[in-house]
Parts: sequence; C-alpha cells; structure tokens
Amino acid sequence: MESTQLHARRQLDDRCESVRALGDLGRPNKGWIRAVRDALGMSGSELAARMGVSQQVLSEIERNERQSTVRLETLSRAAEAMDCELVYALIPRTTLEETVRAQALRKAVRLLAHVVHHGRLEAQEVAEDELAAQLEELASWFADHRGLWIEDQTT
Repeated sequence: MESTQLHARRQLDDRCESVRALGDLGRPNKGWIRAVRDALGMSGSELAARMGVSQQVLSEIERNERQSTVRLETLSRAAEAMDCELVYALIPRTTLEETVRAQALRKAVRLLAHVVHHGRLEAQEVAEDELAAQLEELASWFADHRGLWIEDQTT
C-alpha cells in the first residue's frame, strides 16, 4: 500500500510537471509590475489610480518587488489593476520524489558510514553488495518517515 506522503508527492509532482518550465522564467530586472505596466503603456500614475494608491506608494511597491519584499496581497492588487492573473507556486527543481530519494540516500550514507567505520575497526567489514542492499533499505525507510530533513539526526 502506498504511503500518504508518497501519494501526496506523486500528486503534486503530476500537478507541477506542466508548469516546471516556469521555474526558469525569472523576474524582469525592473520587476513584473513595471514590465507589464510598461508593455501596456500604462503610466505609474495610471496604475496607482487603478490600485487606489499614490504614485509614491506605487514606486515603493515596485521597489519592494525588485527587492523580493513585496506582499502577495499587493502583487494580487497590482495584477488585478492590470487585468492579469497572479500565479503563485513553489516549483520543485526536480520531482519531489527525486528530492526525497536524494535526501534519504544522503542520510543513509551518513549513518552507514559510521557503521562501516566501526566494522573496519573491529575487523568485521560488510561485503559491498550487502552494504548496497542495506543502503537501499535504509534510504527507503528514511523516505517514508519523519525526521528525513533533520541534518543532525539519523533516525
């Protein structure tokens, strides 16, 4: 039976697949508000009036966007005033499943490195294929349990 976390990752991965390319979109140098406003031929005073703010406040909003400190609610108001949709998403660079798998493997390697080290000290080395199987099993366990993202814990 599929775990709840795995099911959630797969569903979100499916939803993100169609928009993954948006992660490379990048914000224009002057910000989206200014870029769209300029492309529409809309002056700062016109957008400010449509948003119900002063031109000074609009300048501050555009500066805040460039500095990544603008509020989502403010971006939404600007988008509405320019007949645009605000699209907000966290788009994983790879699939969530790949991200979890990589983290689980890193965590398993760290834990098993201690085991291998102690085994060598006690002349009880584990065969390579046995170690690989243990690594896979431990990584699979970590992938479905809490604590995966805590760096200083191994369980």
